[in-house]
Amino acid sequence: MESLVIDSVDLRLLQALQDDASRTNQQLAALVHVSPPTCLRRVQRLRQAGVIEREVALLSPDKLAPLLGHGLQAVVEVSLDRQSAEALDEFEARVTPDEAVQQCWRVSPGPDFVLIVGARDMPGYLALAQRLFTADANVRNVKAFFSVKRAKFEPRLALPAQLES
Repeated sequence: MESLVIDSVDLRLLQALQDDASRTNQQLAALVHVSPPTCLRRVQRLRQAGVIEREVALLSPDKLAPLLGHGLQAVVEVSLDRQSAEALDEFEARVTPDEAVQQCWRVSPGPDFVLIVGARDMPGYLALAQRLFTADANVRNVKAFFSVKRAKFEPRLALPAQLES
C-alpha cells in the first residue's frame, strides 16, 4: 500500500470542500488555483485514500423544528462494568448502528463512552435508553445531559495552510 502524500494544494482542496462540498469541479479548481483536470484527479485520489470519508448536507434543526418538532439532543456518558477490548467493541457495535446515535466516542479517563444522541421527545429518549443501556447487562452507569441550546456545531477539521516537513 502506498503512503499518502498531502501537499498544500490538497490542503486547500480539503479546506474548500469543508466549506462547501457542493461546488462544481470548475469552481473548486478556480478557488484553489489549479486546472480542472488536476482538481478532479486530486479529489478522486483523496476520496480513494479515505481522506474524504463522505459528503453530506448539514440540516438546520431550527428551520426544521416547525415540521419535525424540536426533539431532544443529549450528551450521554456511559460506563461499563467490564472494559476488556471485547466488551468495548461489543458495546460500540451495538450502539453505532442505532439511528438515534449521532456520535460515539470512546474516551478516557472517566466514562468509557460519550454519545451524542437525538430523540423526538422524552418517551423517545426513554425507549432509546431501554434499548441501548438498560438491556445491556454490562452497562454500569449512564449519565445524560440534555441540550437546552446549541451554541456551536462545526464538523470541520482545522487544517494548516501547509504541512511541516
